[in-house]
Amino acid sequence: MSRPKDASRRPEPAVTPASPCPCGRAEAYRDCCAAFHQGRAAAPTAERLMRSRYSAFAVGDTGYLLRTWHPTTRPGSLDLEPAQRWTGLDILGTTGGSAFHTEGTVEFRAHFRVHGHADSQYENSRFVREDGKWVYLDALSSV
Repeated sequence: MSRPKDASRRPEPAVTPASPCPCGRAEAYRDCCAAFHQGRAAAPTAERLMRSRYSAFAVGDTGYLLRTWHPTTRPGSLDLEPAQRWTGLDILGTTGGSAFHTEGTVEFRAHFRVHGHADSQYENSRFVREDGKWVYLDALSSV
């Protein structure tokens, strides 16, 4: 007799252009973060960059993550955990980071599952403008 597969171990479906954007905004992925990932638009605020970077983790876009990382703190490469599935993003607060600022912070909690175990990552991230575009600089605090 075969046993039903544990639903928590089934791979989640891939994000498609019509899927809700992983960043949590109401738009479809194609109309939200995909525009940033594909270079059709640049994130207008530090928060939107943070959301697009979260979505890049969710879709496995390491190229975008590296491109939006400040050159002084960017790693040479980035390997993502294949079993990790990003399940939600909570923006807890922001400072600066608008079209009128050159730096800003975004405090967030990113939720994920890995090997069937739910967890989250807290971070207060610092963003700066580099050549007119927002980039991730570093974490002021993280857990």
